[in-house]
Amino acid sequence: MHIHDLDTPALICDLDVLEKNIQDMATLCQNLEIPLRVHTKTHKVPEISKLQLNAGSQGITCQKLGEAESMVDAGIDNILIPYNIVGTPKVKRLTALSKRATIIVAVDSEITANGISHQATKDGCVIPIIIELDTGSGRCGVQSPIDAFQLAQKIDKMAGINLQGIMTYPSNVNAKPYIFETVDLFKNEGFSVNIISGGGTGSEAASKEIGCTETRSGSYVYEGLSRVGNSDMLSPKERVLRVLTTVVSTPKQGRVIIDGGQKTFASYPPSPYGKIIEVPDAKIYSMSVEHGHVDVSNSSNNIQVGDKLSVIPLHQGMTSNLHDELVAVRGDKVETIWQIAGRGKVK
Repeated sequence: MHIHDLDTPALICDLDVLEKNIQDMATLCQNLEIPLRVHTKTHKVPEISKLQLNAGSQGITCQKLGEAESMVDAGIDNILIPYNIVGTPKVKRLTALSKRATIIVAVDSEITANGISHQATKDGCVIPIIIELDTGSGRCGVQSPIDAFQLAQKIDKMAGINLQGIMTYPSNVNAKPYIFETVDLFKNEGFSVNIISGGGTGSEAASKEIGCTETRSGSYVYEGLSRVGNSDMLSPKERVLRVLTTVVSTPKQGRVIIDGGQKTFASYPPSPYGKIIEVPDAKIYSMSVEHGHVDVSNSSNNIQVGDKLSVIPLHQGMTSNLHDELVAVRGDKVETIWQIAGRGKVK
């Protein structure tokens, strides 16, 4: 099938660029001599996860329990959830999932650890645990090495959970003293430090420098090894993802309307909302819920109703989460269609 035969809006993945991005990151981590644990929250597609595993990733990372469930359903059995699992409904799902695959989870409080311990003991399983450190992100995590050590002492006395180490995000060379002090405190007490997990696309070398045993990288799969920061970086040669749209109206000179809006792109002001490959001087200046408003006043293209326009979205991970399917293509030919099994799995 030719891509222009697809119904729209359609989320499209360039397989040649995708495979290059996966191999580039695998090679980078091999050269740095640090194991890679890919993060799947950007794509949420089990088949892409398997491509990453086949390229050498030692396991995967899922941000939410629902994403992990979709990956286990697809046969993936080594998953880190670097997120606090809180509340009886979630912890019951965690213990059930742990009986089907190796699921490692992060905690940063005694309350969270105790909740997992209680349910795991009740359900007859043991959950591997790592302690999250706040090394400057200002998000989750214990606030100092001594806080991590004191939490480790409490976890060590809990049944149903097994302390395996620590994690941080994002990896930063300035965090090296924090990491090293925490590791020393743990080892002096005889606590396991089998895992020191760092993270962040672009932070792989930092993960190595601060002593991590693995690095978590995710957005590279769609963005390559450089991060999208502005419209000039939205290059068709470097970006995997695009949304194929159809022109549904040309209401006046210089304006066309495409059949993808906020519910298709998940983009947000200020613009750019994305870059149109076929008409690079066009500008998506506004979006309604289901309409994309495009300024083509500076373009010489004679765009008509029914024309197909492919758009590189500004936020590729958020856009992916709005679509059920990902159409994998080589050139202009559809090779396969993947279900985005983890989309909407925010619980």
